Amino acid sequence: MKTWGYGATLGWALLAFVAGQFVALAVLLWFRFNDLSSLLAAPFDGATVTLFILIANPITIAIVVAAAALAHVRPADYLALRLPPARDLASSLILLVALIAAGDLLLYLAGYPLVTPFQLQSYTTAAAKGWLPALLLGAIIVAPAGEEVLFRGFLFRGWARSERTTWPAIVVISLLWAFLHVQYDWTGLLQIFIIGLFLGWIRARSGSILLTFLLHALFNLEGTLETLVQIWFFS
Repeated sequence: MKTWGYGATLGWALLAFVAGQFVALAVLLWFRFNDLSSLLAAPFDGATVTLFILIANPITIAIVVAAAALAHVRPADYLALRLPPARDLASSLILLVALIAAGDLLLYLAGYPLVTPFQLQSYTTAAAKGWLPALLLGAIIVAPAGEEVLFRGFLFRGWARSERTTWPAIVVISLLWAFLHVQYDWTGLLQIFIIGLFLGWIRARSGSILLTFLLHALFNLEGTLETLVQIWFFS
């Protein structure tokens, strides 16, 4: 399969990500130009977070799909949009549950909260403003779709060119993915990096980002449920 080179892959990925973020920011500034003080005071406001997710990710996906098409390869093939083997589906679900349980146990034993301030603020304000259903859609479906297409789809295809380069690519992609989540502290970034390594391994093993999307969505769903339980029963 013809693929973009290492540098071109990074360039396209940066363009896709920055374009999505820029358009989302421009839309927010346009609609809240007269309310910039409150926007800056509460950057993790639920409505703001939701709009960013719902605007930025489709743009990122569109640019990545265009880049794949310009390589003269079917985007579905380039991005590994195919059904995974049944054995990989079953085993990866079990491993995901084990990873989440181990991570939560370690956080609890170390005295760190399971739910971050970012999650509490964004979900609480979204619920207060009637944006919670949209935030749930964004956090559980739209964000995982955009991130899997970009990271485990496009970047993986361009950088994991052989068996020798697969694991270095997985590590670098996982680091980039973790650093994208600047709203979390070091424990959250570490957890995301580890999940990134897991998703990268699953991508290499199964050859499918449909499977990594499912696992990513379930990971976000579990975090969402923990957040809602914290808000409803312990706040």
